[in-house]
Amino acid sequence: MAELIMGNNLKPFSIQIPQAKLDAVRKRVEAFQWPEVPADEGPDDWSRGASTTWLKGLQDFWLNTYDWRAVEAELNALPQFQVTIDGQDLHFLHIVGEAGGKRPLLLSHGWPGSVFEFHKIIGPLAFPTQHGGKAEDAFDLIIPSLPGYGFSGRPSRPIGPRTTAGLFRKLMVDVLGYKTFIAQGGDWGSVVTSWLGLDHADVVSGIHLNMLGLRPDVSTLTTPERGAWAQKSQAMMQMGGAYFQLQTTRPQLLAMAVTDSPFGQAAWIVEKFQNWSDASRGSLDSIFGKQDLLTNVMHYVLTDRFATSVWFYRGVLEEGSGYFLPPGRRIEVPTGFANFPGDNIFPNPPRDWVELGYNLQHWTDMPYGGHFAAWEAPDLFVQDLASFGRRIGR
Repeated sequence: MAELIMGNNLKPFSIQIPQAKLDAVRKRVEAFQWPEVPADEGPDDWSRGASTTWLKGLQDFWLNTYDWRAVEAELNALPQFQVTIDGQDLHFLHIVGEAGGKRPLLLSHGWPGSVFEFHKIIGPLAFPTQHGGKAEDAFDLIIPSLPGYGFSGRPSRPIGPRTTAGLFRKLMVDVLGYKTFIAQGGDWGSVVTSWLGLDHADVVSGIHLNMLGLRPDVSTLTTPERGAWAQKSQAMMQMGGAYFQLQTTRPQLLAMAVTDSPFGQAAWIVEKFQNWSDASRGSLDSIFGKQDLLTNVMHYVLTDRFATSVWFYRGVLEEGSGYFLPPGRRIEVPTGFANFPGDNIFPNPPRDWVELGYNLQHWTDMPYGGHFAAWEAPDLFVQDLASFGRRIGR
């Protein structure tokens, strides 16, 4: 890896939210006007989209317990940078630990996540000997905020995962000087990672997914197992996919509805954590906790990035990238897949279908964990990445 050279286009970054912004957000949270509640809604009832009781507890926590300044100091303890690539400002974490600059791993988050999604795995991946692991399994970690998310800049118009993969390639190779790297992703990060494996195989030595990114053609759903998976996926999207249609077709309408309501944004985001995680492992509070959930929400609220984050859905349409592998193409870089069983929005397909589109060299059926795998099951996540790295010799 080339030594980081600070200049006009690469600079250290620290989070410094103006107090006036914090005060304005607090006033809006305090003044939130609660909607009418069905008489039969239970205390932990999310069946109609929101638990009023739980969300009132979140409002109380936000106003009376949560300390952003303390969180800000913790976040700033990690090395962060900003750089402009092709006119797009990108924010990223760059942790060079026991790998000493020689084993880069790009971690890409999704929606409604942020770089904070990886907070539990940074130490074990970068400094494994401090967490019961082996030094040879250490990675350099590069964790960028997607364009229009968190502390990355707003794109001038919607862009999607294929464009983002090109930006991330330039970040890794042209800015940071890595000759090759491994890429990992879930949710939108899985689609970005798949495009990295397809379009940028000259610099990507392997990809690791915990959600299927680009997919083989639907005409190959020919076995009973594949057909059953397709039916299950369609049923889940029918029940829980209205957000996807709205954010793809009418992102500005949603933005108009919630941009002026920090608590409305929080409710929209937290509901996804409630319904997409592995409920067998406990409650929203026990899996994530109000403190950490709110910190993730703040990556949208305090940066005014809710609107531009949902542009990413529209960006798929406008850049024409789609969700399927181009005809006749296959991702040939070594691929690992961590199959977490508790993803309640995008269940993972049968292994043999993934193999049609990817050079699958590593597959793990996990005992638990859901859509937010690095956050929900950090130990399993770290172990699988270490195993994948050893498997492909990188």
